[in-house]
Amino acid sequence: MNCIITGASRGLGKAMAERFAAGGYDLFLCSRDEGRLTATRADLAARYPGITVQSRVVDVADKIQVRAFADWMLHSGITIDVLINNAGQFIPGGVADEPEGALEMLMAVNLYSAYHPTRRLLPAMMTRRSGHIFNICSVASLKAYPNGGAYGITKHALKGFSANLREEMKPHGIKVTAVYPGAAYTDSWAASGIDPQRFMKAEDVAEMIFSASRLSPQAAVEEILLRPQLGDI
Repeated sequence: MNCIITGASRGLGKAMAERFAAGGYDLFLCSRDEGRLTATRADLAARYPGITVQSRVVDVADKIQVRAFADWMLHSGITIDVLINNAGQFIPGGVADEPEGALEMLMAVNLYSAYHPTRRLLPAMMTRRSGHIFNICSVASLKAYPNGGAYGITKHALKGFSANLREEMKPHGIKVTAVYPGAAYTDSWAASGIDPQRFMKAEDVAEMIFSASRLSPQAAVEEILLRPQLGDI
């Protein structure tokens, strides 16, 4: 079994890589941070010697690079069992005052990074009539937040992509799940000064995704919504 994860060198992506490695999946990972990606690959390969861990440095905002990442897997001849479109970025600000170009940048990272590799991999999955695609959206896909600006817009777009893809793939035996995580404690929150106990654990999100991926072919989890016990931060 094979699992592909974008943005896999830290945070939720790394937690998901660890969970699928523990479940015996061979991993194909990408990130633009070469140092972290190399460390993640080495760590997982050492801890789970029964699996194969391969990785490539990819800037998912670059259409050519992200397509090449998908082609790399197609040319290797692997089956696409689980595809997790996890890569994402947050730039704070509102529509009226966020940096010029924020929308274009976040559309590339938060939407196109899922759209382009998925399109590349779908024909092989449709031929085989199997596979599970997870798009890591956000609670910001469901509700607008102050200072959310282009981030919220692009995460709403990812939700729409997931909904469309789900309908299109039903006849082809391919599952599509939109994941809406609230605040999980990762490096990006470490400097916030907020008590870590106020957050979910990244492992919580990873566990839900892994469990959803293991259901019978007759059952599809369309959406996963997780929030900290005390609500959004």
